[in-house]
Amino acid sequence: MDSVQKRELQLQANQIRQDIIKMTGQAGSGHPGGSLSGVEILTVLYNNVLKMRPNQPDWPDRDRFILSKGHAAPLLYAVLASKGYFPREELWRLRKLGSMLQGHPDLKTTPGVEMSTGSLGQGFSVSIGMALAGKLDKKDYRVYVMLGDGESQEGIVWEAAMAAAHYKLDNICAVLDYNGFQIDGTNSEVMSVEPVADKWRAFGWHVIEIDGHDLEAIAAAFQEAQTIKGKPTMIVARTIKGKGVSFMENEVDWHGKATNPTETEKALAELQKIRG
Repeated sequence: MDSVQKRELQLQANQIRQDIIKMTGQAGSGHPGGSLSGVEILTVLYNNVLKMRPNQPDWPDRDRFILSKGHAAPLLYAVLASKGYFPREELWRLRKLGSMLQGHPDLKTTPGVEMSTGSLGQGFSVSIGMALAGKLDKKDYRVYVMLGDGESQEGIVWEAAMAAAHYKLDNICAVLDYNGFQIDGTNSEVMSVEPVADKWRAFGWHVIEIDGHDLEAIAAAFQEAQTIKGKPTMIVARTIKGKGVSFMENEVDWHGKATNPTETEKALAELQKIRG
C-alpha cells in the first residue's frame, strides 16, 4: 500500500464515520459505537479485497460479506453507498418507515446485503454454510464475516467455528471486531472471552492478531488469509468503541444511543477537522 492509496483510504474511512454519525443522528436511534469501531476494516475489505459488482449485486461469482454483528448496520450501509450499491441519499432515511435501510440488515430490501442479521451468532453460522456451499459447488469465491466480541459469547458461534475447521474451509475469513464493550458493559465484566486468540486456535483456525485501525496491517492480514490452506482464518482486530469521536471513544453508553443535534454537530466538526 503506497502513501497515496493509504491517504485515499483514510479519507474514505473518515467520510464513512461522518455518514454513520449523520444517519444515526437524523434517525434518532441506532448503534454508532460498534459501527465506528469497524470502519477501517470494511474500508479495506471493500476497496482492496472483495471481488464484487455493485451494479450486479447477485453476480454468482462475487465474494460474500456478512455483517454478523448486525446492529452495526450503519457501518455496512455507509460502505455500500460509497461503493455505489444504492444512492448515498438513502442513508438519511435510516430506520424510516418504508426505507430500504432498516435498523438491522435485510437481504430482501438492501442491495449488497447477503444475510439478514441481528440475532447474534446466526450471521456467522450462515457464513460457514456459504463457504461450505462454495466448496461443494467448486466455486472460487471467498466468504468474509465480521463478528462482535460480545457476540462471541454465543454458543452458536463456537459450534459453527468447530464445523468450519472440520470441513477445512480455507475459503472463509472472519474478523473479530474486538472493541472490548457490549451493551451492558465491558466484555471482561459481562463474560470474558479471553484468551480469545488461543480459543480460536484451539478450534482449528489460523489466527492473525492486528490493530483494527491500522490500514496496512488490515490489508496484510487479508492477504495472509488468502494464502492459508486447509483451515479457516480468524483476524482478531483490536479496536476502539466509538473510534474517531472523542466523547464517544471507549464509552459504553454509545453502544446503542444516537447523538442529539448538538452532539451530532460536535462529532461532525471533529471528524471534518481530522479530514483536513
